[in-house]
Amino acid sequence: MSSETNKHDLSSPPKSLPPDQDKPSSLTLTPEQQAQREKKLTTLHTSIATLSSQTAQLEAQLAETKSQLKNDPSATVQRHIRLLHDYNEIKDIAQGLMGLLADARGERQIDVQRAFGVGDRD
Repeated sequence: MSSETNKHDLSSPPKSLPPDQDKPSSLTLTPEQQAQREKKLTTLHTSIATLSSQTAQLEAQLAETKSQLKNDPSATVQRHIRLLHDYNEIKDIAQGLMGLLADARGERQIDVQRAFGVGDRD
């Protein structure tokens, strides 16, 4: 079977019923129904064409944007995660050292942080 024989032709009504069915009037379309059907089909075909065009345009835009990226996005995310992990480790060590220094001086840790220029939001 070719792909053409698998497609249904929605633009024309069914040709005939099998002999064992006794309801031929249920598939017969009036001229008004046929016109409505044709109008719906035209609208659907137009919508499909519009959506296909939009899809092609968006895919082209995506390809252009990807070509402008310097690095692979997943590699960039992994790098940022690693850098944040390194930052957090360094920050924990620095706070621990300032805590030891505060204990040695008999001061509050926040006073030691301010002495080193570390703000409340750092």
